[in-house]
Amino acid sequence: MNAGALTLYFDGNCPFCAAEMGRLRSWDARGTLRFVDISEAGFDPSPLGVDMAALDRELHSLTSEGRVLVGIDSMLAAYTLVDRGWLVAPLRFGWLRPSLAWFYRGFARNRYRFSRWLGYGEPARCNSNSCGINLYGAPPTQARTHHSHRDPA
Repeated sequence: MNAGALTLYFDGNCPFCAAEMGRLRSWDARGTLRFVDISEAGFDPSPLGVDMAALDRELHSLTSEGRVLVGIDSMLAAYTLVDRGWLVAPLRFGWLRPSLAWFYRGFARNRYRFSRWLGYGEPARCNSNSCGINLYGAPPTQARTHHSHRDPA
């Protein structure tokens, strides 16, 4: 894979998810990753060939070759591209993958609850189709506004 080799589709309304994408972005010195917030107004999942429900269940990514990766495969590819593959090395072990995929899906299903428990804060609070959340460590005055496709709570 080369520059712009992987596009990650993530839930920007999830505090943990947004922080993790910010961490990957900060490690991406070669510009190999792109980030798409699926909670942005007007996001269309159809080019990926999946629906919003699937994107909402697990992290998805798209390689420059057009291959869709899901869940732990997306994580493994992203961390490897930013030279942090050692952080997700257990995902490479075939005998561990089914258990780790099962744990990941449980985490993803409960990502808002885990965000609170891990100290990442509450999900964005929405009113009138508009949600405010502070992404990527921006000062609160520069926080981006997101439009949610669902109630994150």
